[in-house]
Amino acid sequence: MITVLANATIFDGDSEELIENGAVVIEGDRIREVATGAVRFSNSRVIDCGGRYLMPGLIDCHVHAYSPTFNLQVADHMPASLLAAHATRWLRGALHRGFTSVRDAGGGDIGLALAIEQGVIEGPRFFFSGKALSQTGGHSDNRAADHVAQCGCVGYAGANGLVVDGADAIRWVVRDELRRGATQIKLMLSGGVTSPTDPMWMPQFTDEEISAAVNEAATRRTYVMAHAHTDDAARRCATLGIRTVEHGTDIGEQTAAFLADCGTYVVPTLSAGAVLSRHGARVGLPPAGVEKLRGVTEITARSIENLTRAGVKLGMGTDLFGDEFHHLQGGELQLRGEISSPIEVLRSATSIGAEILQKSGELGCIRPGALADILVLQGDPFADLGLFANPETNIPVIMKGGEIVRCSL
Repeated sequence: MITVLANATIFDGDSEELIENGAVVIEGDRIREVATGAVRFSNSRVIDCGGRYLMPGLIDCHVHAYSPTFNLQVADHMPASLLAAHATRWLRGALHRGFTSVRDAGGGDIGLALAIEQGVIEGPRFFFSGKALSQTGGHSDNRAADHVAQCGCVGYAGANGLVVDGADAIRWVVRDELRRGATQIKLMLSGGVTSPTDPMWMPQFTDEEISAAVNEAATRRTYVMAHAHTDDAARRCATLGIRTVEHGTDIGEQTAAFLADCGTYVVPTLSAGAVLSRHGARVGLPPAGVEKLRGVTEITARSIENLTRAGVKLGMGTDLFGDEFHHLQGGELQLRGEISSPIEVLRSATSIGAEILQKSGELGCIRPGALADILVLQGDPFADLGLFANPETNIPVIMKGGEIVRCSL
């Protein structure tokens, strides 16, 4: 069946030149044609967009489906079935917020991907890393300093991460995660806010360990993404062939220029910092974690400005944990809009996100041959990025792969 989204103002995911009185013709799961004026097909379904903005579905490049709480020690001890139930609710919510593709940065697995693919649960396209890899005492090692294992075990695995040390061990784990369907690999290269024993400035993993992961990912024609808050960690990413820097909280001008020269992407995550700065202690963040957040908003804004001036391509991520905060996902665009121009933010959430996912031309764009992941908006995103924070009201049409997720027109 052919569906026509008619009488729309089209943003194609990249160009500031909008198509007025445009029409998108969808056949099966793909866009067949993008035209102007009246388009007619026999036996077609026509949805009149009434001049509203039409754009590609949003892409969140940094999520955690298994993320019911910011208290990661609690999440790490939840039964797998309970985590899966939380993930099911989160995935459906993300799709209904207009995010038609997400990249899981640690924890997401083949079971969730297959459940979406087979229609068992409702959710966005799901690109997952398997477990995020951390060195002992690194960002995914959620054991407190006074933790004593009663069984004599020296390793640690949680809901989102796995502790592994040594280049050979990393090589094996990366191979196994890729065997199990991981679409990319995640490493922890600096300290983090939620982990209990590593300062933010701490470099993690050796160059040899990092190179082992990068080389193994390359054998599957995929890549490594890396948690990296610091300037030093971001520079190591570019030097050692890591494709995307996650967070990029404190990147200076010289390192930003180096990242641009290397073609390294950065995915800022403003939502998590905003939530934890306000609610960190209440949701179980230890005092050391609260202290790590001091000044993070201003530091991150300066980093994004440095990266933008240098010409680094920025994706968009949210990194939100906690059922009470997941609904803030669409607010990431508004937070970014306080630093960047609307077109920069919209590209980050669409066409650049597709580049990061290695799906340029298929996702994040409105063009013939692309997958029909489409939003129709009640409002002008170039004038008000805040409209994504209220998707029930402001996104009357959500389409994924040519199938209507929601339509109130």
